[in-house]
Amino acid sequence: MPLEDQIAKIVASHGAEFYDTETVKENDQTIFRVYITKEGGVDLDTCAEISNDLSPLLDVHPPVSGNYFLEVSSPGIERTLKKPRHFQSAVGERVKLKIAGGEKLKGILESADEEGIVLRNKEGEHRFGYPQILKARTYFDWANQK
Repeated sequence: MPLEDQIAKIVASHGAEFYDTETVKENDQTIFRVYITKEGGVDLDTCAEISNDLSPLLDVHPPVSGNYFLEVSSPGIERTLKKPRHFQSAVGERVKLKIAGGEKLKGILESADEEGIVLRNKEGEHRFGYPQILKARTYFDWANQK
């Protein structure tokens, strides 16, 4: 069973959903991040419990070579969209896209399926297949919040 599937199983046992992983270098330290989502939001206790349950698995099947720190957290309100399920869970939200060829677009994610997405902005609706999308993330309109 692939490591991500094993991580997802442990996350699900805590009533949460596995979102993604990321490996980053910060201050000369490697951090392996496991992002989770949960109806009603992710709290610190859930993150700690999942981290405790993931540690033995990752001791046996290290996700990276060498020493690393494990972090379990929410992907946040502004999160990266990579997989079809990420886009599907973000339907109705504001997204920023970088499309092959360098074009950058912002708009509302109207729909997402296994093949691609539909983005709506002031110019109309635009359909993109996943191979066309170089980068995507949700964004929050901080300026218009009261």
